[in-house]
Parts: sequence; C-alpha cells; structure tokens
Amino acid sequence: MNAERIETEASNVANIKSQIKRNRQNEKARLRNKAVKSSLKTAIRKFREAVDAGDHTTAQAHAKAASRALDKAASKGIIHKNQAANRKSSIDKVANGLGAE
Repeated sequence: MNAERIETEASNVANIKSQIKRNRQNEKARLRNKAVKSSLKTAIRKFREAVDAGDHTTAQAHAKAASRALDKAASKGIIHKNQAANRKSSIDKVANGLGAE
C-alpha cells in the first residue's frame, strides 16, 4: 500500500492551495471507497461460497447481508443504484432457487 500511496502523491504535484486540499480529499475518498468495495466483494463472495457448499440457511443469511451491503454502497454513491439493483436481483435469483433443488 505504501508504494501505491507514494505513486498517487507523486502524480499530485499541485501548487495551488485549493488543489492541494482537493487532492487530499480525493485520496481520503478513494481509500474509503476502496474499503467499502472490498467489504462488498467479501459479502458477495461469502454468499457464493455458501451456495457452492450447498448450505441453504447460511446462503440465505449471506444473501441478506450482501443485499444490505449493496444498498449501503449505492446510497453512498460508491456504486450506481442500477448496478446494485442488478446484482441484488442475481443474488436473489440464486437464493430463491436454492429451495427448488
């Protein structure tokens, strides 16, 4: 992570005070967004792993958690609301199909 941070700082060589502040704010937002996206991917991965294992009750719980994480990411503007809706739809489709098998 240090190499990544050094790279972004080196590319943000600004002379104007407002641009220096903007770069600092953008870096904080980027790290926040990265953390939320990472936890979102983890929630979806846990759901998929539960489905692959065939554990229906755990899969249902992880589906709910993944849907919640998608909604939160969409509300914060990290992902688009339509992307969240599409991903939730595919998760729900898989989750609802578990009982039929």
